[in-house]
Amino acid sequence: MNRNSYDSDITTWSPQGRLHQIEYAMEAVKQGSAAVGLRSNTHAVLVALNRQSGDLASYQKKLIRIDNHMGIAIAGLTSDARVLSTYMRGEAMRSRMVFNRALPVQRIAASLGDKAQVNTQRYGRRPYGVGLLIAGFDEAGPHLYEVAPSGNYFDYYAISIGARSQSAKTYLEKYFEAFADTSLDELIVHGLRALRDTLQQDKELNATNCSIGFVGKDEKWTVVEGDGLQRFLDMLNADAPAAGGGDTAANDDAAPMETDA
Repeated sequence: MNRNSYDSDITTWSPQGRLHQIEYAMEAVKQGSAAVGLRSNTHAVLVALNRQSGDLASYQKKLIRIDNHMGIAIAGLTSDARVLSTYMRGEAMRSRMVFNRALPVQRIAASLGDKAQVNTQRYGRRPYGVGLLIAGFDEAGPHLYEVAPSGNYFDYYAISIGARSQSAKTYLEKYFEAFADTSLDELIVHGLRALRDTLQQDKELNATNCSIGFVGKDEKWTVVEGDGLQRFLDMLNADAPAAGGGDTAANDDAAPMETDA
């Protein structure tokens, strides 16, 4: 029997022990435009590449505020990201109303992983086709989590998801040990360098196709877009230009229209 005989629902395992619908959801994340997260001892930063669904369309925003101390970056199906972000906002609001404190970042990452895994266990459901990077700051300091459609979640010093993300990971793996004592501006520039490596060779970062979000000690979640990005782009361009598009396995333009535009 071919593989299509085993991907009709989420509870059907193939003879190789695989759940193909989860693999399809993970592929949706790989087709989304890239997002990079990194953290120091004082801040957590998310940098995302915005994408157009067409020449006549505006850029799709990739950064979403959850609470004053937390935000997310998405790669994959935007509609699924809206469902999960609404759930996260509700949990953050409940924590403030019931316990009178900001929701711990680790707790919402675990809760989100449990919610995603439910859709991998029940007949008639499908996995969420979106990957999330969660950046937050709480009593334990800055945090950076990745939550996958499979329900797995991981704590990272630095990570990248989306199309061509392996090129960004290569950069982050090389320099992440220096991030701990880095200033906010330098941390953002590191994120932009990693994001630049995910671009195709004929494209460049500019004030319209990328966005920056950060949170830290005594600093609320802040998103920098448009003209506010120029200062960081000037710092980036002061370095020697790096060739983009190191990972040619995933074509950014080949992504389906349903993913983050």
